[in-house]
Amino acid sequence: METAAAVNELSSDQFLTTVMSSLRNHRVIIASLFLPTTAVLGESSPPTPDIYAREIGTTAATQDLGGRPPAFRHASSRSIGSTPAPLKSIVDDLKSRAITPITTPPSELNPFSKFASLASSPTGKGSISPSSIQNIDVSLAKFQPDPVHTIRLQRRSSSKPPRYPSLTRSYTNPPSEPYYFAPNTHCNGGLKNAVDSVKDRMTSKLWVGTLGSSTDAYSTELKASVDRRMKEMHSSLPVWIPDAEFESCYDEFCHQVLWPCLHYAVPDAPKTKLFFESAAFKQYVAVNKRFAEAIESVWTEGDVVWINDYHLMLLPLLLRQSTRIPALARAPIGFFMHVAFPSSEIFRCLSVREHLLRGMLGADLVGFQTASYARHFRQTVSRILAVEALPKGIQVEYGIPGGAREGRGRFVDVGVFPMGIDVGALRVRRREPDVSYWVQLLRQRYAGMMIVVGRDKLDEIQGVKHKLEAFELFLKKWPEYQGKVLLLQVALQTTESNELAAGGVSDVVARINSAFSTLTYQPVVFLHTQEVTFSQYLALLTVADAFLVTSLREGMALRTHEFVECQDGRHRPLILSEFTGSYSYSGFRSCIAVNPYDTHGTAKAIHQALTMSDDEALSRWEDLHNHVVTQTAQTFVTSFLTRCLRANTEHTTQTDLNSVPALNTTLLIPRYKHSPRRILLLDFEGTLWRPDMSRAGLLAPFVPPEGAVELLNKFSANKRNEVWLLSGLPVKSLEQVAAKVPGVGIVAENGCFAKIPAQNGKGGVWISMVANLNLTWKGLCVEILNYFTERTPGSFVEEREASVVWRFWTGPTDDCSDRQWARRQAAEAQNHIFDSLGERYGLRIIPGSTSFLVLPNNISRSTAVGAILHPGGPAHSPRSSSMPDLDVPVNGGGGEAGFVFAVGSDEKLLRRLNELDNAETVSTSGKGTDAKWKLDAGDVGDVMRLFANCS
Repeated sequence: METAAAVNELSSDQFLTTVMSSLRNHRVIIASLFLPTTAVLGESSPPTPDIYAREIGTTAATQDLGGRPPAFRHASSRSIGSTPAPLKSIVDDLKSRAITPITTPPSELNPFSKFASLASSPTGKGSISPSSIQNIDVSLAKFQPDPVHTIRLQRRSSSKPPRYPSLTRSYTNPPSEPYYFAPNTHCNGGLKNAVDSVKDRMTSKLWVGTLGSSTDAYSTELKASVDRRMKEMHSSLPVWIPDAEFESCYDEFCHQVLWPCLHYAVPDAPKTKLFFESAAFKQYVAVNKRFAEAIESVWTEGDVVWINDYHLMLLPLLLRQSTRIPALARAPIGFFMHVAFPSSEIFRCLSVREHLLRGMLGADLVGFQTASYARHFRQTVSRILAVEALPKGIQVEYGIPGGAREGRGRFVDVGVFPMGIDVGALRVRRREPDVSYWVQLLRQRYAGMMIVVGRDKLDEIQGVKHKLEAFELFLKKWPEYQGKVLLLQVALQTTESNELAAGGVSDVVARINSAFSTLTYQPVVFLHTQEVTFSQYLALLTVADAFLVTSLREGMALRTHEFVECQDGRHRPLILSEFTGSYSYSGFRSCIAVNPYDTHGTAKAIHQALTMSDDEALSRWEDLHNHVVTQTAQTFVTSFLTRCLRANTEHTTQTDLNSVPALNTTLLIPRYKHSPRRILLLDFEGTLWRPDMSRAGLLAPFVPPEGAVELLNKFSANKRNEVWLLSGLPVKSLEQVAAKVPGVGIVAENGCFAKIPAQNGKGGVWISMVANLNLTWKGLCVEILNYFTERTPGSFVEEREASVVWRFWTGPTDDCSDRQWARRQAAEAQNHIFDSLGERYGLRIIPGSTSFLVLPNNISRSTAVGAILHPGGPAHSPRSSSMPDLDVPVNGGGGEAGFVFAVGSDEKLLRRLNELDNAETVSTSGKGTDAKWKLDAGDVGDVMRLFANCS
């Protein structure tokens, strides 16, 4: 017999195969603020530098050069076979950069362009011939910066003139204005690389985003031409947004409000007013609506919509509410947050917090880089929106206003999907001859020295200043390394405001270099990305003796993955900030972790890395490399889209109540009557019995209802019936029911305990489904709830044998202020319990309108029924006390019965029982259901008597 785990694994593999087959046949619409490719007005210019191509996952082959060669290129490097020039001092090479490191120097000052003249002639096997060097020079010519395309988006104050170059140009005849396509330097490079890595499985896709440059000067004809060619050549759909609207959205709201909030950098005065009362949210809404309209114009049935990052947090709900395309309300929509997500205490500071959260909850799946970010999101939603937050996701009660699901609750999956790199593609790039060439030159240039490499954006969040100060302290504390260790920092372009916010970086660089430089030694070499090709960057990672990341807050630091892969053969250590998402994964715990705010600790980590033994370095590298080759870009895309489609399938299978037929007794009673064996699964509370939910009724001693007892005895008297009563009440209360109906099996505390029906004097014992679980959490949980009980009038705690219930509201049903306060307290209590006990003890929380239940994970009425119907389960083997697996198939014992009849409101149970061909499921919830029939809760007694009276 197959085990439950094997069955579950087989099911998962089959589903994955089905999903990937679906991805090959259906289109994925990828919405990101910036397209991977942009249109540049003017005559075709040389391609973007290779470092940009790496950032966005493209190569020069994607350029639309019209067959024309680049307009200019690097000056030819001297042949390695030529007589080497005398060794120059690094100070001479980089003197301009030492003075003003933040200012991008001219390309001719790139130190890499001088390295060729410093190399000696290689001999023997594997040497690089002059002809091969010439070929490398030709290939490197492609990577000269494009002065038009490298202009980046700038955040500016109102006092500064626009910095968009196209705004200052005049186009007298736009339709005839030539343009060409180039890689978009603003595109999310990790996302583009990841999507490209699965192109064999994702055969049809469409990018939706902006060009990342000024477009007000574009005429209607020019836009139409760009639209047509972008779709044909690059599978992209441009979203046309007025410059002023985009600038306000991107430069003000995204970068001055959302970015600081998401990265724990809530500004102090005088920026506080802008942060809390930003008027740019109107433009943020407008930009999201333009994206929604663009997707509506191309979406067709079967398309999967993948929305990316904090720029488009409102888009999922806007698509769900579409009146133009109502079918979007049931479309598979996934949202992935590429950056960090803060704790609720930070996010709740935003005045538009509810709009942003509800926008994200329009998706079927919300994904994050790490478990902590996902937990922060669940807690934030629970606290601010007062909805149920479960380990798997969010139970939203309000549905989609204006959409096809209006008035119906829905579940939003929340998952963790660590981003990775395309290891195979990187290995191919590392084997290219120009990488080996630059490795050789770097080793010759810095012979006898140790190199610490860093690569970061020039904004405050990346902690570049902290890194420099730690390196300065390292040189002071260990003076023997002066002249022997240098820090080579590559800086990525960012906005002007962020560069200024990184404040003091140039001063620290100048201070270090002035204090420790000699004629042949400069401790800090500061480069911008346009000065370094990707081949040169890979060479730096290969020869590095350590890689240093001191981010103050960051998602997955993919540059660390690149470093680990490039160290295959050297195995030098990684120094990583504990505030990066990468550090949260066990594989990356083998790095040297640092707190970037602790300058002394970071300096000590640099010394530890440079003095680490080869054996220790190898052991650490193996752990790091195992994570890099496991959590790849392919895994990221596949797992996210698989989970998105699975979530959508689960969310949309639930049928609207109006389309579910009412229970047809004329059809079912004959089947019931002629079945040789029948299994009846009946809910107690809310179905056979309507309890008094007032405070007095809840506190009164339990008395078994006579009507329900009479009905159960009637059913159990028939030997062809096996009757099970499903309840959330504790064993102590249900013992009274068992005494009056001994022939009925009982499930207590929502699946924590089961009692076998007494037959021929045998059975009648209780079996614990939680015998092997640690229940010490109950005391801690009750202590937390007592704290909230003192602050919530009328509330009280019910401690049961394996679960805990908090009744936070026992007053009238109207939505008064006291009830609103009680709901907020309930949300806070759930958040606190889940945060402090949920993951530690494996708990789940089931909320209701006036109470919530805390019990162990994988325990439910559904698991209990799985045990009842499965041969060998605890219901069939009284000596068994093991907890059944959640995914135990229900068709083992159920197949022996000719008729399985389930009546209740547990949707999970009804959905599972639908797998049985001989099962009839009836919902009494009055909501959308997967059950085959619906029945009003008030009519249950009369209908059940019709069945009971049949022989």
